[in-house]
Amino acid sequence: MRRRLVPLVLIAALAVLLALAPLGLSDYHRGLWAHVGVYFIAILGLNILVGYTGQISIGHGAFMAIGGYTTALMSHYHHLNLIATLPLSFAITFACGLLVGIPALRFRGVYLALATFALAVSVPELPLKWSKWTGGSGGMQTATTPSNLWLYAVSWTCAALAFAAAWLLLRGRTGRAFRSIRDSELAAASSGVSLPIYKTLAFGVSAAFAGVAGSLFVLVTNGFAQPNEFTVLLSLQLLIGAAVAGLGSLWGTLAGAVFVGLLPELSTAVPFVGQGHGQDVVFGLIVIVVMLLLPNGVAGLLFAIDSRFNAPIKSDPAAS
Repeated sequence: MRRRLVPLVLIAALAVLLALAPLGLSDYHRGLWAHVGVYFIAILGLNILVGYTGQISIGHGAFMAIGGYTTALMSHYHHLNLIATLPLSFAITFACGLLVGIPALRFRGVYLALATFALAVSVPELPLKWSKWTGGSGGMQTATTPSNLWLYAVSWTCAALAFAAAWLLLRGRTGRAFRSIRDSELAAASSGVSLPIYKTLAFGVSAAFAGVAGSLFVLVTNGFAQPNEFTVLLSLQLLIGAAVAGLGSLWGTLAGAVFVGLLPELSTAVPFVGQGHGQDVVFGLIVIVVMLLLPNGVAGLLFAIDSRFNAPIKSDPAAS
């Protein structure tokens, strides 16, 4: 009973803290934490694909671009309510994820990573091709620009819904199928798991999460969709965030999102080094140090601490 109660209490306390946080934050810091909420959703989705089915992807920035431009186009040309664009982005990127997941069945390991890398490189170039409607390299503005308080509330509400959806998905039959594929595709197939269906489904769900994150990402960047906001670097940042969080676990997602969302901002405060391109140097060095100290991510650290006190919480909340 205690093993189930403790994580529920921790999640509830964290939810209350996040709900009350805007009352004590400046408008600028509300915007920063809205960014963290966006990364939370994207990393959560990427972890479903990489951590639970073992399919490596460095192309999720492309799905974020699709979601982001969906919101920008629907708001700019059709004046659709910004909230209403989120489920639309979810549906469109889910379909795109399925379309990518089908040919991805032929690839594994580094070859799959290279295929998704190509996706991350090519998709941000599409707005340049159709610049008449997307604004090209100059980007395009949504019809309305919401406040940072609105962005914080919407980002973290979506993050909570995404976490609940991921938990429900992964704790049942689908989650068990995902984990069996990750551990051994041969054993999973022998147990009756349909590899094509579940691997493609993982791509679709992961892409859908990234699409919603991309829509919110456009909104937190002053409602401006630009191709250079969705470069390969964004995909790599998401992968770093998933690794810091701990692959194959939902527990460390917040830590991974905070790491990716706030570290670039904090690294600028390092004297002499954290200026200009030095910011990237600081970020890279901290990533190396964290990976050396926490090879299994924050989730692995939490599990080790919990085991130390002889009250083990399952390393994956979706498994309980």
